[in-house]
Amino acid sequence: MENLRGILFMILAMAGFALEDLFIKLLSSHLPVSQILITLGFSGAAVFLIIALLTHEPILHRSLLTKPVIIRTLCELFAALFFVSALALTPLSSVVSILMATPLMVTIGAAVFFREKVGWRRWGAVMIGFCGVLLILRPGFDSFMPASLLAVIATIFLAVRDLVTRTMRFEISTTTVSMYAFFACGISGFIAMPFYSVMVIPSSTEIMYLISATFIGVIGYYAIVLATRNGDVSVISPFRYSRLVFAMILAIIILSERPDFLTLSGAVIIVLSGVYTFIRENKLSSL
Repeated sequence: MENLRGILFMILAMAGFALEDLFIKLLSSHLPVSQILITLGFSGAAVFLIIALLTHEPILHRSLLTKPVIIRTLCELFAALFFVSALALTPLSSVVSILMATPLMVTIGAAVFFREKVGWRRWGAVMIGFCGVLLILRPGFDSFMPASLLAVIATIFLAVRDLVTRTMRFEISTTTVSMYAFFACGISGFIAMPFYSVMVIPSSTEIMYLISATFIGVIGYYAIVLATRNGDVSVISPFRYSRLVFAMILAIIILSERPDFLTLSGAVIIVLSGVYTFIRENKLSSL
């Protein structure tokens, strides 16, 4: 029963993140990326700050100055910068598909930096998964969009973030870590300002989108925490890929995107490779 609750919370979180991505995509048609990052980042940080104060969780901690936490926060900063930029410039369906390759990059990083043993089966799954990424990117073809590389860079930073998280001491609460992650997102907006147009006054609809994206993002973060507390990681982790399903549905229905055969094929290959990697890793860890 605990695993079922964990799965449901994970699916809820992924649906929330897909909705947040949709709102960001809609906002980017009028608002500059820098303004979106600043507004969502500092708004989300404020929500988590209020939660931390109400629950009497420490906002400042000496562990925040340790190397892993600093690196993790910087990765959040640049991942947000490149991910939101990719959403603004390329189709939602392709951005989220590329993002699904994060676990594959984590597998490579674990083998390189942590000397984790990765067998030929998982290496094969990783290589096949990256073939799926290439199907979406299509470098060298007329349909290649250089801006899609922004999603690849964001995925690399997210993988580094996940790897660094493994080395962190659990002296800092999830609320505090989330608060600083959103704060880093806001800072990334200032870094983006020289590359985008000046800020504009949002319309009432855009204000509603900003508020919705902020609270949905916060709910998504908490749903993931509840998922990991209620279910086994090995059981619930594959359901992270449900984000792609929700994103595809929203992109087709709301944004009128029409992912072509190669994009859909690449997405399926990435998901299957990632799920196999999860299953294989769990099987080996149980031996």
